Amino acid sequence: MTIPEGILCSKTHEWVAEINNEFTIGLTDWAVEQLGDVVFIELPEIGSTFSKNETFATIESVKAASEIYMPVGGEIIEINEELINSPELINEDAFSAWLVKIKPENFQEDSQGLMEYEDYKDEVQ
Repeated sequence: MTIPEGILCSKTHEWVAEINNEFTIGLTDWAVEQLGDVVFIELPEIGSTFSKNETFATIESVKAASEIYMPVGGEIIEINEELINSPELINEDAFSAWLVKIKPENFQEDSQGLMEYEDYKDEVQ
């Protein structure tokens, strides 16, 4: 598992990272571990816009169904199509199995309150 550089995490267990000038969003390894075996992921349509903390996706595992929240607001510019047919990929590596890429509306403001990965790990343990 490779943790993206400069990753920021939310209290609701999503991560966001700027990778090659694109903002990528996923679920943290801790959240995926808590869910167990993932069996279904519903992702939004490209072009949809969401505000910070708004539900943008759902994930179902053998244990539970959960909503996934936007850590920063923005427009969906790409979804991880692989996860739709193979949702279990997120169990293999929560960071390479990203959910969506966005064009953020106000990253500087929205990123306030997000934690660096090490601080997030300290908080959930």
